[in-house]
Amino acid sequence: MKLYHIAINNLIRRKVKMLFLLFGLVIGVGTVVTLFTITDEMEFQIGDTFDQIGANIIITPKSNNLSLSYGGVPVSGVGSDINEIKYEDIEKIWTIENAEVIATVSPKLLGSLEVEGEKNLILGVEFEEELRMKSWWRINTDESPVEPINRTFELEVEENEVILGFGAANRFDKKPGDVLEVEGEQYKVVGVIQEMGAEEDAAVLMSLPLVQKMMGKPGMLNLVEVSALCNTCPIEDVVAQTSDVLPGAKVTAIKEAVEARERVVGQFSNFALATSAVVLLIGTVIVAITMISSVSERTKEIGIFRAIGFRKGHVAMIILTEAAIVSLIGGVIGYVGGMMAASISAPFIAQMDLNIAWDLMVGIQAIGLSLVVGLLSSIIPMIQAAKLDPNDALRYI
Repeated sequence: MKLYHIAINNLIRRKVKMLFLLFGLVIGVGTVVTLFTITDEMEFQIGDTFDQIGANIIITPKSNNLSLSYGGVPVSGVGSDINEIKYEDIEKIWTIENAEVIATVSPKLLGSLEVEGEKNLILGVEFEEELRMKSWWRINTDESPVEPINRTFELEVEENEVILGFGAANRFDKKPGDVLEVEGEQYKVVGVIQEMGAEEDAAVLMSLPLVQKMMGKPGMLNLVEVSALCNTCPIEDVVAQTSDVLPGAKVTAIKEAVEARERVVGQFSNFALATSAVVLLIGTVIVAITMISSVSERTKEIGIFRAIGFRKGHVAMIILTEAAIVSLIGGVIGYVGGMMAASISAPFIAQMDLNIAWDLMVGIQAIGLSLVVGLLSSIIPMIQAAKLDPNDALRYI
């Protein structure tokens, strides 16, 4: 009879012990699979959300005398020595090696123009791109005077229409539907951005081509905001590649946005790691105690094996084979159960729609983890069984 035959027969005869072993392994492996599957998908979803709710790269003209204002661009006092960015140049951003991670590019021309007889900050923007990038804005419109628009990309703005920041609306006493005078021309106010405590509060947002014409700078920009999805490559790579295709511009990553994303995403990974470590430890203890108990109950059997010529290595191999068989079964069940638990519990745990995909590599890793836990847990009982003196064991006969 082969050693593995003995191991299999022992497991069949001791079904309760085998079930306890399986329980410890399935709970440990299943919990790890569930947590890491959910947190991996949460990391991806949260990363995408962070990357899409605002710019994480700022592009400005290269200059040594720019003072801070909006995104590092002065609204007034910009000298003629400042090399502005040509609108046509921003198309080069889409040619970089990692262009697939670029979500939104929002070009701007900032200036100070006469609004209702007073100088005020003007942002010339492409409304479709700007509103897509600033999806967290809540905008009161003439169509929804009470409930603001939460999904800004649903708002369509024509060239003869403007959006006001909260401060600008108060300063000029305007509300959605009113008319605003800019440089002697009349424009309809189609929305007011709710107060954010940011630079946009004081601004009037207008069509980019229109502002370029008013300022006598057709085809020119002095600020470009870029939202890059950082899940697939470091933000530094995107910055370096963009700098290469725009040598006349200064390309800077917004460290606060990048660090905030990394910090939040990292917290989920740490939580999963800590929880999994605790559950695995509990599972390991359950397996170890069950194996030790099994060896103690089989003292007579092991003594007989040793008395009829089984070496210590043979006894150890029987114990390890039993552990390996149970570990393989536990790994498969743990993977299947963990994935099913992740699919069911993900919406409740994450409070978001997650796409839980069955991954063969995760299954292989789950089985490998189960084997490691099962075999490590069997080391002490294996040594205990191998060292058992046959004379002492046979006294129980």
